[in-house]
Amino acid sequence: MRRLPPLTALEAFIQVARLGSVKAAAEELALSTPALSRRLQVLERYIGRPLFERKHQALEINADGTALLHEIAPALDAMSVAVERIVSGGNQLRLRLAVTPLFASQRLFPHLSELRQLYPQLHIDMETTPHAVARLGEGLDAAIVLSKEVDPQLHSVELGRDLIYLIASRELVDSRKIQKPEDLANQTILLHRDMPTNFDDWKEAVGCSDLQPQAIDTYDSGPLMLEAAAQGIGIAVMLARHYKQANDPRLSPLFDYEVESPYRYFFVCRPRAMHMRAVRIFHDWLIDSGI
Repeated sequence: MRRLPPLTALEAFIQVARLGSVKAAAEELALSTPALSRRLQVLERYIGRPLFERKHQALEINADGTALLHEIAPALDAMSVAVERIVSGGNQLRLRLAVTPLFASQRLFPHLSELRQLYPQLHIDMETTPHAVARLGEGLDAAIVLSKEVDPQLHSVELGRDLIYLIASRELVDSRKIQKPEDLANQTILLHRDMPTNFDDWKEAVGCSDLQPQAIDTYDSGPLMLEAAAQGIGIAVMLARHYKQANDPRLSPLFDYEVESPYRYFFVCRPRAMHMRAVRIFHDWLIDSGI
Protein backbone atom coordinates (compact mmCIF):
# COMPACT_ATOMS: atom_id res chain seq x y z
CA MET A 1 0.00 0.00 0.00
CA ARG A 2 1.29 3.44 -0.92
CA ARG A 3 2.44 5.54 2.03
CA LEU A 4 0.26 8.49 2.92
CA PRO A 5 1.46 12.00 3.72
CA PRO A 6 1.48 12.92 7.44
CA LEU A 7 -1.99 13.31 8.90
CA THR A 8 -0.89 16.60 10.48
CA ALA A 9 -0.09 17.96 7.00
CA LEU A 10 -3.52 16.94 5.70
CA GLU A 11 -5.17 18.50 8.75
CA ALA A 12 -3.29 21.76 8.19
CA PHE A 13 -4.26 21.78 4.52
CA ILE A 14 -7.96 21.30 5.26
CA GLN A 15 -8.00 24.02 7.91
CA VAL A 16 -6.33 26.56 5.63
CA ALA A 17 -8.61 25.62 2.73
CA ARG A 18 -11.76 25.96 4.86
CA LEU A 19 -10.77 29.12 6.71
CA GLY A 20 -8.99 30.81 3.82
CA SER A 21 -6.27 32.06 6.13
CA VAL A 22 -3.01 30.60 7.43
CA LYS A 23 -3.23 32.76 10.54
CA ALA A 24 -6.79 31.65 11.39
CA ALA A 25 -5.92 28.00 10.71
CA ALA A 26 -2.83 28.24 12.91
CA GLU A 27 -4.94 29.64 15.75
CA GLU A 28 -7.46 26.80 15.44
CA LEU A 29 -4.69 24.18 15.49
CA ALA A 30 -2.76 25.94 18.28
CA LEU A 31 0.30 26.28 16.02
CA SER A 32 2.56 29.12 15.05
CA THR A 33 2.10 30.44 11.53
CA PRO A 34 5.57 29.21 10.41
CA ALA A 35 4.83 25.72 11.80
CA LEU A 36 1.59 25.49 9.90
CA SER A 37 3.25 26.76 6.72
CA ARG A 38 5.87 24.02 7.03
CA ARG A 39 3.12 21.41 7.22
CA LEU A 40 1.60 22.76 4.00
CA GLN A 41 4.99 22.62 2.33
CA VAL A 42 5.41 18.97 3.39
CA LEU A 43 2.11 18.09 1.72
CA GLU A 44 2.89 20.05 -1.45
CA ARG A 45 6.30 18.39 -1.73
CA TYR A 46 4.69 14.98 -1.29
CA ILE A 47 2.12 15.70 -4.02
CA GLY A 48 4.65 17.40 -6.25
CA ARG A 49 2.64 20.49 -7.06
CA PRO A 50 1.30 23.59 -5.30
CA LEU A 51 -2.17 23.52 -3.76
CA PHE A 52 -2.47 27.27 -3.22
CA GLU A 53 -1.70 30.41 -5.17
CA ARG A 54 0.57 32.67 -3.12
CA LYS A 55 -0.58 36.29 -3.41
CA HIS A 56 1.48 38.61 -1.24
CA GLN A 57 0.70 37.34 2.30
CA ALA A 58 -2.55 35.59 1.32
CA LEU A 59 -3.21 32.06 0.08
CA GLU A 60 -5.89 31.18 -2.45
CA ILE A 61 -6.66 27.53 -3.07
CA ASN A 62 -6.11 26.47 -6.70
CA ALA A 63 -7.85 23.82 -8.82
CA ASP A 64 -5.60 20.98 -7.59
CA GLY A 65 -6.14 22.05 -3.98
CA THR A 66 -9.92 22.22 -4.47
CA ALA A 67 -9.97 18.74 -6.01
CA LEU A 68 -7.89 17.33 -3.14
CA LEU A 69 -10.08 19.01 -0.53
CA HIS A 70 -13.24 17.47 -1.97
CA GLU A 71 -11.60 14.03 -2.00
CA ILE A 72 -9.99 13.89 1.44
CA ALA A 73 -12.19 16.11 3.66
CA PRO A 74 -15.07 13.57 3.86
CA ALA A 75 -12.58 10.81 4.66
CA LEU A 76 -11.00 12.75 7.52
CA ASP A 77 -14.44 13.71 8.81
CA ALA A 78 -15.35 10.00 8.80
CA MET A 79 -12.17 9.21 10.73
CA SER A 80 -13.11 11.83 13.31
CA VAL A 81 -16.57 10.28 13.70
CA ALA A 82 -15.06 6.79 14.06
CA VAL A 83 -12.60 7.91 16.73
CA GLU A 84 -15.38 9.71 18.59
CA ARG A 85 -17.46 6.52 18.65
CA ILE A 86 -14.59 4.66 20.31
CA VAL A 87 -13.74 7.49 22.74
CA SER A 88 -17.36 7.84 23.84
CA GLY A 89 -17.81 4.09 24.28
CA GLY A 90 -20.15 2.79 26.92
CA ASN A 91 -23.50 4.32 27.78
CA GLN A 92 -22.45 7.98 27.79
CA LEU A 93 -23.09 10.06 24.68
CA ARG A 94 -21.16 13.27 24.13
CA LEU A 95 -21.92 16.12 21.72
CA ARG A 96 -19.36 18.81 20.87
CA LEU A 97 -21.47 21.83 20.02
CA ALA A 98 -20.64 25.42 19.02
CA VAL A 99 -23.36 27.98 19.65
CA THR A 100 -23.68 31.75 19.77
CA PRO A 101 -23.94 33.15 23.33
CA LEU A 102 -27.33 34.81 22.83
CA PHE A 103 -28.94 31.73 21.28
CA ALA A 104 -27.55 29.64 24.13
CA SER A 105 -28.78 31.91 26.91
CA GLN A 106 -32.15 32.84 25.42
CA ARG A 107 -33.28 29.78 23.50
CA LEU A 108 -31.20 26.75 24.46
CA PHE A 109 -30.48 26.86 28.19
CA PRO A 110 -34.14 27.33 29.27
CA HIS A 111 -34.93 23.95 27.66
CA LEU A 112 -31.80 21.86 28.26
CA SER A 113 -33.24 20.31 31.41
CA GLU A 114 -36.02 18.84 29.25
CA LEU A 115 -33.40 17.27 26.98
CA ARG A 116 -31.53 15.89 30.00
CA GLN A 117 -34.70 14.29 31.31
CA LEU A 118 -35.33 12.61 27.96
CA TYR A 119 -31.71 11.54 27.41
CA PRO A 120 -29.78 11.51 30.70
CA GLN A 121 -26.83 9.82 28.98
CA LEU A 122 -26.30 12.75 26.60
CA HIS A 123 -23.69 15.31 27.66
CA ILE A 124 -22.79 18.45 25.73
CA ASP A 125 -19.40 20.14 25.49
CA MET A 126 -20.34 23.69 24.49
CA GLU A 127 -18.20 26.50 23.14
CA THR A 128 -18.36 29.74 21.20
CA THR A 129 -15.99 30.19 18.29
CA PRO A 130 -15.77 32.52 15.28
CA HIS A 131 -14.81 29.57 13.04
CA ALA A 132 -17.51 27.06 13.97
CA VAL A 133 -18.38 25.92 10.45
CA ALA A 134 -14.74 25.41 9.47
CA ARG A 135 -14.17 23.23 12.56
CA LEU A 136 -17.06 20.85 11.93
CA GLY A 137 -15.65 17.35 11.96
CA GLU A 138 -12.45 18.63 13.55
CA GLY A 139 -13.19 19.30 17.19
CA LEU A 140 -16.88 20.06 16.69
CA ASP A 141 -19.77 17.74 15.84
CA ALA A 142 -22.38 20.42 15.18
CA ALA A 143 -23.01 24.14 15.47
CA ILE A 144 -25.81 26.67 15.72
CA VAL A 145 -24.81 29.66 13.61
CA LEU A 146 -26.29 32.98 12.57
CA SER A 147 -25.97 33.48 8.84
CA LYS A 148 -27.67 34.46 5.59
CA GLU A 149 -26.95 31.09 4.00
CA VAL A 150 -25.11 27.84 4.62
CA ASP A 151 -22.74 25.83 2.44
CA PRO A 152 -24.99 23.38 0.54
CA GLN A 153 -22.47 20.59 1.21
CA LEU A 154 -23.43 20.74 4.89
CA HIS A 155 -26.52 19.33 6.52
CA SER A 156 -28.45 22.35 7.76
CA VAL A 157 -31.84 23.19 9.24
CA GLU A 158 -33.17 26.73 9.44
CA LEU A 159 -34.38 27.60 12.94
CA GLY A 160 -36.87 30.30 12.00
CA ARG A 161 -36.94 33.74 10.40
CA ASP A 162 -37.25 37.02 12.25
CA LEU A 163 -37.65 40.78 11.91
CA ILE A 164 -34.94 43.43 12.25
CA TYR A 165 -35.41 45.47 15.42
CA LEU A 166 -33.64 48.70 16.34
CA ILE A 167 -33.29 48.47 20.12
CA ALA A 168 -32.54 51.48 22.32
CA SER A 169 -32.64 52.38 25.99
CA ARG A 170 -36.14 53.11 27.24
CA GLU A 171 -34.86 56.48 28.45
CA LEU A 172 -33.86 57.44 24.89
CA VAL A 173 -37.17 56.23 23.46
CA ASP A 174 -39.18 58.10 26.11
CA SER A 175 -37.24 61.30 25.38
CA ARG A 176 -38.82 61.27 21.90
CA LYS A 177 -35.57 62.50 20.37
CA ILE A 178 -35.95 59.88 17.66
CA GLN A 179 -39.23 60.20 15.81
CA LYS A 180 -38.21 59.15 12.30
CA PRO A 181 -35.32 57.22 10.69
CA GLU A 182 -33.52 60.44 9.74
CA ASP A 183 -33.09 61.20 13.45
CA LEU A 184 -30.60 58.31 13.61
CA ALA A 185 -28.02 60.59 11.96
CA ASN A 186 -27.07 61.81 15.44
CA GLN A 187 -26.84 58.34 16.99
CA THR A 188 -24.33 55.50 17.30
CA ILE A 189 -25.44 52.22 15.72
CA LEU A 190 -24.32 48.91 17.21
CA LEU A 191 -23.86 46.04 14.75
CA HIS A 192 -23.13 42.37 15.38
CA ARG A 193 -20.15 40.88 13.55
CA ASP A 194 -22.33 38.02 12.29
CA MET A 195 -24.98 40.40 10.89
CA PRO A 196 -22.92 43.15 9.24
CA THR A 197 -25.53 44.24 6.64
CA ASN A 198 -28.59 44.25 8.91
CA PHE A 199 -28.68 48.04 9.24
CA ASP A 200 -28.21 48.57 5.49
CA ASP A 201 -30.99 46.06 4.81
CA TRP A 202 -33.27 47.91 7.21
CA LYS A 203 -32.43 51.33 5.74
CA GLU A 204 -33.19 50.15 2.22
CA ALA A 205 -36.49 48.60 3.28
CA VAL A 206 -37.69 51.82 4.97
CA GLY A 207 -36.54 54.05 2.09
CA CYS A 208 -33.52 55.64 3.78
CA SER A 209 -30.58 54.04 1.97
CA ASP A 210 -28.47 57.21 2.17
CA LEU A 211 -28.86 57.60 5.94
CA GLN A 212 -25.51 57.80 7.74
CA PRO A 213 -25.41 57.54 11.54
CA GLN A 214 -22.91 59.43 13.65
CA ALA A 215 -20.91 56.21 14.12
CA ILE A 216 -21.15 52.42 13.77
CA ASP A 217 -19.63 50.22 16.48
CA THR A 218 -19.16 46.49 15.91
CA TYR A 219 -19.63 43.79 18.57
CA ASP A 220 -19.06 40.04 18.56
CA SER A 221 -21.45 39.39 21.46
CA GLY A 222 -25.22 39.74 21.46
CA PRO A 223 -25.48 40.02 25.26
CA LEU A 224 -22.93 42.86 25.25
CA MET A 225 -24.88 44.65 22.51
CA LEU A 226 -28.08 44.51 24.54
CA GLU A 227 -26.29 45.79 27.64
CA ALA A 228 -24.68 48.59 25.66
CA ALA A 229 -28.08 49.62 24.31
CA ALA A 230 -29.59 49.50 27.81
CA GLN A 231 -26.78 51.75 29.07
CA GLY A 232 -27.47 54.27 26.30
CA ILE A 233 -24.17 53.64 24.48
CA GLY A 234 -25.88 53.11 21.15
CA ILE A 235 -28.81 51.63 19.24
CA ALA A 236 -28.52 47.88 18.68
CA VAL A 237 -29.60 46.47 15.32
CA MET A 238 -30.68 42.93 16.20
CA LEU A 239 -33.50 40.44 15.75
CA ALA A 240 -36.96 40.89 17.26
CA ARG A 241 -36.58 37.71 19.29
CA HIS A 242 -33.37 39.01 20.83
CA TYR A 243 -35.31 41.94 22.27
CA LYS A 244 -38.40 40.00 23.32
CA GLN A 245 -36.54 37.18 25.05
CA ALA A 246 -34.18 39.58 26.83
CA ASN A 247 -37.24 40.78 28.77
CA ASP A 248 -35.22 43.77 29.94
CA PRO A 249 -37.36 46.74 31.12
CA ARG A 250 -34.45 49.08 30.33
CA LEU A 251 -34.85 48.38 26.60
CA SER A 252 -37.42 49.41 24.04
CA PRO A 253 -37.71 49.00 20.26
CA LEU A 254 -37.63 51.99 17.93
CA PHE A 255 -40.21 52.40 15.14
CA ASP A 256 -42.79 49.84 14.02
CA TYR A 257 -41.50 48.85 10.59
CA GLU A 258 -41.74 45.14 9.78
CA VAL A 259 -38.50 44.36 7.96
CA GLU A 260 -37.49 40.71 7.68
CA SER A 261 -33.86 40.04 8.42
CA PRO A 262 -31.84 38.06 5.85
CA TYR A 263 -29.96 36.55 8.79
CA ARG A 264 -31.34 33.54 10.65
CA TYR A 265 -30.13 30.77 12.89
CA PHE A 266 -29.18 27.39 11.42
CA PHE A 267 -28.29 24.04 12.92
CA VAL A 268 -25.37 22.76 10.85
CA CYS A 269 -23.18 19.68 10.76
CA ARG A 270 -21.36 17.60 8.20
CA PRO A 271 -23.64 14.96 6.63
CA ARG A 272 -21.65 12.09 8.13
CA ALA A 273 -22.15 13.51 11.62
CA MET A 274 -25.85 12.66 11.37
CA HIS A 275 -24.81 9.01 11.80
CA MET A 276 -23.60 9.84 15.31
CA ARG A 277 -26.30 9.10 17.86
CA ALA A 278 -25.52 12.18 19.97
CA VAL A 279 -25.87 14.48 16.96
CA ARG A 280 -29.07 12.79 15.78
CA ILE A 281 -30.67 12.99 19.24
CA PHE A 282 -29.86 16.69 19.65
CA HIS A 283 -30.86 17.49 16.06
CA ASP A 284 -34.25 15.78 16.34
CA TRP A 285 -34.97 17.26 19.77
CA LEU A 286 -34.04 20.76 18.60
CA ILE A 287 -36.32 20.55 15.58
CA ASP A 288 -39.23 18.85 17.36
CA SER A 289 -39.16 21.26 20.30
CA GLY A 290 -39.38 24.32 18.03
CA ILE A 291 -36.81 26.22 20.08
